[in-house]
Amino acid sequence: MDDNDSNEVVEQTSTPEEEEELSHSDKMIGILSEPSKTFESISKFPPKTIDWLLPIFLLLLFVAVSRIIVLNNDEIKFDAKQKQIAKIEETMQKAVTAGKMTQQQADQQLEKIQEQMDKFGGGIGTVIQTVGIFIVGFIIFFIMTGIYYLFIKFLLKGEGTFTSALVANGLTAYIGIIAVIIAAILSLVFSRMFNDVSVAAFMNTDKTTFLGFILGKLDIITIWVYIVLSIGFAKMFKSVTTGKYYGLVFGIWIIGSFLLFLLSKSFPFLNF
Repeated sequence: MDDNDSNEVVEQTSTPEEEEELSHSDKMIGILSEPSKTFESISKFPPKTIDWLLPIFLLLLFVAVSRIIVLNNDEIKFDAKQKQIAKIEETMQKAVTAGKMTQQQADQQLEKIQEQMDKFGGGIGTVIQTVGIFIVGFIIFFIMTGIYYLFIKFLLKGEGTFTSALVANGLTAYIGIIAVIIAAILSLVFSRMFNDVSVAAFMNTDKTTFLGFILGKLDIITIWVYIVLSIGFAKMFKSVTTGKYYGLVFGIWIIGSFLLFLLSKSFPFLNF
């Protein structure tokens, strides 16, 4: 073998193979098993629309289907309806006490609301509810991603695009699907609506109270989502450390939730 052949062999063995992009199914599995390694790999390629659109669509689809299945249980449906009516009645009683309406007006309005709930409790109501889940779900997703993106770009000086933020936030929806499935199973087992798997949900604690607010944050899957989301943002925005992203994501979650909790005291429609 001459010198040229030797140099060619050395050059070939010292040049690493170009990394192949993960398939979407590999990304889904990786988010659940090895989020840091998975996001590291994803960040080396241009962000793809399917990596945020598909998981969010599937999450909302699971939410819509699970609610249809759960509310097909008469006991759960009746309990959910009674809780809605109780909240509406409480709001109206406050309006009566404040002199904004008479008791007669409150009773008439409550009766109309009950009639509307019965009217749209069938197929039409299911369609409206499903469409609403998709519309509101996508709106909230884009708003929250926009908030994260602004903080990351201007506060943390991250290097990435809005699509990078969409991918990081979107892929964590696969963890959210797990929560939706578990909540649906628990609802059917306990014959009452579980909107999440927090301590508040298990204890059936009213989340409009301060205790309920605190217990509502003790949710292992939600915490898992925010841990993975922090890692995703850090990797997608080329950060060496993840600590500041943990602080940002969990800070927005806790502070934002607390502000909504305070606002809900003045504006009850914010309770959801």
